Amino acid sequence: MNERDKVNLVQEMQDYIEEHVKADDFTLEGLYAAVGYSRRHADRVFREFLGETPLETVKKIRLTDSVTKLREQEASILEVALESGFDSHEGYTRAFARFFDVTPSSYRKKPVAVPLFIQYPITHYYNYLHGKEENEMETKELICMVTPVERPKRKLLFLRSVNATDYFSFCEEKGCEWDGLLNSIPEKFDTAALLELPPFLQKHGFSKIASGVEVPFSYDGKIPEGYDLAELPPCLLLYFQTEPYENEEDFGIAIGCAFRAAERYDYEKFGYERVPDAAPFFNFGAEAAKGASIAVPARKR
Repeated sequence: MNERDKVNLVQEMQDYIEEHVKADDFTLEGLYAAVGYSRRHADRVFREFLGETPLETVKKIRLTDSVTKLREQEASILEVALESGFDSHEGYTRAFARFFDVTPSSYRKKPVAVPLFIQYPITHYYNYLHGKEENEMETKELICMVTPVERPKRKLLFLRSVNATDYFSFCEEKGCEWDGLLNSIPEKFDTAALLELPPFLQKHGFSKIASGVEVPFSYDGKIPEGYDLAELPPCLLLYFQTEPYENEEDFGIAIGCAFRAAERYDYEKFGYERVPDAAPFFNFGAEAAKGASIAVPARKR
């Protein structure tokens, strides 16, 4: 198999897991049968690109799903364990504590930020490295809606980088765990985002690129190791949201459409002006079903 064939195989397995992992009749044998390869070969290729086996990915997905059940449902921990594919309370507790560094019972009593697992499509990174996102979408623009959102005084929980210039270089430097960790915070205003920090949050020796999430000013949760917590003044954010798109691999192109919409927007005509010193620039990423979303700090003229 050449490299592209291996990437396609890994993506096929990721897609199968995403679609079927929550079904009662899900089995790894069904996964291997669906992709047409032996367990040994499929596991080897999967581990080569993702550093773990499909079984380990499935366990992380189920543990992540169980976090919501612990926080929002009244089911016992044993019931959550069984629904998450574990045979016992003890086995589930050990796996949960190993992955999240907190026991299920402790998390239920006092939810904290935990690194929720997100299965990132392997083709996204592969296409980024090899510049293969060029297709017919580049000849047209997605419709982009603009929505003003008033933010009160609040705080920003964020992770700095040293050399990052974009999403992929940030993940190469800091890993991708920040996304799941920040999105596990129930109080957040919006989903985790890649940030371009304003001057008052920039720090000597670090890049202006960071990841972060807005939380209420009253937020007093534990600050994860390596993260900063800063105050943000009241601010207006202009959200640029594209329409959904069909091909999941076109996420980069969709984000590009949102960026171009923000650049071409006639702020003065509609009574606004950009104020990059007031707050971070937020890149919330893209999903095919939702489209791409970014937020630009602005104010009314």
